[in-house]
Amino acid sequence: RGLCSALSLCLFVFSSSGDSCCNPLSMGYIKKMIEQEIPGVYVFSVMIGKNIVEDTENGFFSDVNEQVSMVCNQLALDPKLKGGYNAMGFSQGAQFLRAVAQRCASPPMKNLISVGGQHQGVYGLPRCPGESSKICDMIREALNKEAYLGWFQKHLVQAQYWHDPLNDDLYKKYSRFLADINQERAVNETYKKNLQQLEKFVMVKFLQDSVVDPVDTEWFGFLKTGQAKETETLQESVLYKEDRLGLAAMDKAGKLVFLATEGDHLQFKEEWFKANLLPYLH
Repeated sequence: RGLCSALSLCLFVFSSSGDSCCNPLSMGYIKKMIEQEIPGVYVFSVMIGKNIVEDTENGFFSDVNEQVSMVCNQLALDPKLKGGYNAMGFSQGAQFLRAVAQRCASPPMKNLISVGGQHQGVYGLPRCPGESSKICDMIREALNKEAYLGWFQKHLVQAQYWHDPLNDDLYKKYSRFLADINQERAVNETYKKNLQQLEKFVMVKFLQDSVVDPVDTEWFGFLKTGQAKETETLQESVLYKEDRLGLAAMDKAGKLVFLATEGDHLQFKEEWFKANLLPYLH
């Protein structure tokens, strides 16, 4: 799950639930493409676990906060990343990488590219990508009933960014990962300061996304609190208006980039990727 150039790493963390760091048809393919397009690229692939099987399983069943700490430690120990790195996260990997940016200032993250990430979480699991439909069905049922119970919040990855607009108090009180990085309970000035050190925060939305619900979360928007039909943009949210995370300041400084592409979740043309995302990795 990782990527970059001679002077900076482009970390590309775990695409979506059901994928792994080294799948030659997905993450492995993108890794190879970037290596071909950027001479002297230094690629750092993060594997959560001892092998590809564990890496895939950990996309469903693990503690996200522990994953973030693990990645922070790996980055800090790599001497090639001392001067900083660019980062690219696919699907749920994008919000996990944002947590790295907010919690771990050294080495510094320069650009963060979120490809189909769910920065305000999800309130639905319409369809799982890949070959994980049975696991997906089980997870969906558990989330609808018990997303904020202790075991699920510590061990079920998707529960840790489940955002229920009908139970906002429960979400804010018991969400161990998403409510923390989105400053829902209190403003952590370190998170705010660290995120604003980014040169660019690029967010990619897939216009025909059938996996992420609501799709607005890919641009940091979400459902309005207290109902599950109407959505609001990032700029309309309390998070932005109170600038609890520094996103309003980043927006005014031209640091936020909102990109959209036709297609379903993580489905894009290689030419589009090269033209729109590669420039942020140099």
